[in-house]
Amino acid sequence: RLVYFNGRFVPQLSKTTDTARNMEKKDWETNEEVQKCLRRLTDGFTDELAVPVPLEDPEGLPLSSYKNLSKPNHNMREPTSQYAVNFQMGSACFAALNTIKTGAVAYIHHPENMDKGVKTPKPVLLINAISRDGGAMELAEGVSIHPRALVIADENSRLSLVQAMVDLDGDAKYKPKLHNGYTQVFVKENATITHSYLEEVGGVAFGGTEIPKSKLPKGEPTPRKLESLRDELKDTVLETVDAHVVGDRAHYNATMVSIGGSGFIRLVLHVSLLRPYSSTDIKAFLLASGLQNSEMRQNIHHIADTATSRQLQKTLVGGRAKATWRGRIRVEQNAQLTDSDQLSRTTLMSNDCTARAIPSLEIIADNVQCKHGATVSDLSDEELFYMRSRGISEAMAKNMLIRSFANDVSSSVDPSMHDGDRPGIQTRMMERVLRHIPKKSLTVEDDFD
Repeated sequence: RLVYFNGRFVPQLSKTTDTARNMEKKDWETNEEVQKCLRRLTDGFTDELAVPVPLEDPEGLPLSSYKNLSKPNHNMREPTSQYAVNFQMGSACFAALNTIKTGAVAYIHHPENMDKGVKTPKPVLLINAISRDGGAMELAEGVSIHPRALVIADENSRLSLVQAMVDLDGDAKYKPKLHNGYTQVFVKENATITHSYLEEVGGVAFGGTEIPKSKLPKGEPTPRKLESLRDELKDTVLETVDAHVVGDRAHYNATMVSIGGSGFIRLVLHVSLLRPYSSTDIKAFLLASGLQNSEMRQNIHHIADTATSRQLQKTLVGGRAKATWRGRIRVEQNAQLTDSDQLSRTTLMSNDCTARAIPSLEIIADNVQCKHGATVSDLSDEELFYMRSRGISEAMAKNMLIRSFANDVSSSVDPSMHDGDRPGIQTRMMERVLRHIPKKSLTVEDDFD
């Protein structure tokens, strides 16, 4: 267990081992692999690939340059070129800022054969706790926090990582905060990393912000007004996860859940499949409510052949919030026999919220199996009618539909985070979602009220 408070390591609350600890000066000075990893940036601004990629031509040299992939007609070119910028996730500048400003690095390194054959390894828990003032000095107008993590799984090892961002209750005076996190993951041959990322900072948004003032009791502050005065709307949460699958038959499985109440949230996930028979499985859930502006960006890069990827996004939008999902899968010319699947489902809980789903599938190889899809809808009237016709109340029916909608993702979080003696991630998700389920069915008339 590694605990960080406002970006600083707290040894009194942590339980370190040789494989999970806060990075020390000797780790950086004596380990060239660590130095090389920490210098990497996203979006092609580090041109050298994490490992060279074998080409189809057995006499050809392995390819190690990002900008030369699928050359000469479909390569990404320089990262500052307009062609490259059009496809970037916009995270490189924040990764560079984190590299300069970070005050502590969580270092998790599983050696060769560690937990090999263990079906459910004991997870490593990485906690970033944030106070109301973010640790800012009394006269400061705001504060920035730059947590960093480096995760490496050597050959034939298994690692389960739970990374959580949580609020720390207290009486400190509120200060606006910028949270800019950067997590790097490297998975070597026959290794498996299961990564659960839980974002729960920023308090809870007020429900009912979509209700017109004319339908509320006179003289009382409206939920929209209360939400606009909530301090945490001034907070910004940025997180970049950059995963490189650098070994044959290596696997990276990620589950990302964002249910926090910060004003602006952007979670970015990059996965590069650099070796044959590697795979990734990504599941993500995003809740945007009140007056939030939340965003998830995911980029899966198929560079080696015979790799597999699965991508499932669930987005729930209520109140007057805005939610954006941008998913991109790029299959390079050398990545033949790729098997990729991308699906995004968005549910609207009010007529005043905004949702954007932007799937992208860029295929340069000619022998692949790829598919993608995206849907945006409100709660199904047919499903609600079916349940109500069998004696289930409307409120209970909506509760069941929303719980089922989120369960595909919440069930994939590490079992240690599930409901048990204490409320788990499913309970915490539903407690926040239930605040924003509409009391009545959505109608066209609501738009003109």
